Amino acid sequence: MPSQQILQEKVKEVDEIAQLINKHKVLAIASLKKVRAAQLQEFKKNLADKVFMRVIKSTLMKMAIEKCRDKPDLKILEEHLQGSNIYIFTDLNPFKLALALEKGKVKTTAKSGDIAAFDVVVPAGNTGQPPGPVISQLNAAGLPTRIESGSVWISKDTLVVKKGEAIAERLASVLSKLGIKPVESGLAMSYAFDEGLVITQEQLKLDIEGTKQTVERVYADSFALSLSIAYPTTENTPTLVQVAHREAYALSMSAAIPMKETIEDLVRKAHAEMLSLSSRLPTLEEKAVPTEKS
Repeated sequence: MPSQQILQEKVKEVDEIAQLINKHKVLAIASLKKVRAAQLQEFKKNLADKVFMRVIKSTLMKMAIEKCRDKPDLKILEEHLQGSNIYIFTDLNPFKLALALEKGKVKTTAKSGDIAAFDVVVPAGNTGQPPGPVISQLNAAGLPTRIESGSVWISKDTLVVKKGEAIAERLASVLSKLGIKPVESGLAMSYAFDEGLVITQEQLKLDIEGTKQTVERVYADSFALSLSIAYPTTENTPTLVQVAHREAYALSMSAAIPMKETIEDLVRKAHAEMLSLSSRLPTLEEKAVPTEKS
């Protein structure tokens, strides 16, 4: 049985955890799987003024949650307290925190069963490897090869694994030899509790670039629509005025309505039309000779 001192230390730790929960708006859970100690220290250093990170046993966290009676919704998290986790206490917006953790990830070599973080394309070129067993290893991984200048070359760019797919042991070994790092390592939030709202890992993933492109496309479409129906807004008023001016100018020219803005062009147009007409009239020399009197 645990000694009285150990029990007291656990009670103290549970109280400290409960205080942290009550002190901060957000409690986030991140898995420590594939996270290096150096990375963890870097995260703590970079976010020291914004978050407090602590590795806590699931049993102690559950006990601390039980003590937080002012936050009964926290019990929803109990079913997710599994595996080796680090808990993040913060007042940051959980989506901003998720983005900060995402930026801190680093690429690393793959092991059997790891998931590719992106489409892995092995580029054509010199592998720097001498001819030998490496040729069969590369071919087994689906890479076309040739021997040139005493080295093994990959003949063409080759997609060997797609984003989200598991990397086979043989391929992992080949990628390691080629210096290709297809796996991202770092903290990834699995759940966040934000003042009564539980946000899942999938919901925390934000495609910033994709969202930006969508907003830009929607803005362009709505701008074009507002112009086509002449609906004035702060953004399109200068363009609408320009369009109206061009159309009014074109109308005044076609209807020969003199205005301050068009009078010079109307005179030029009339002069050009006069020259065109005169060029088609017979000259004096070309006039018909008078008919003789009978």
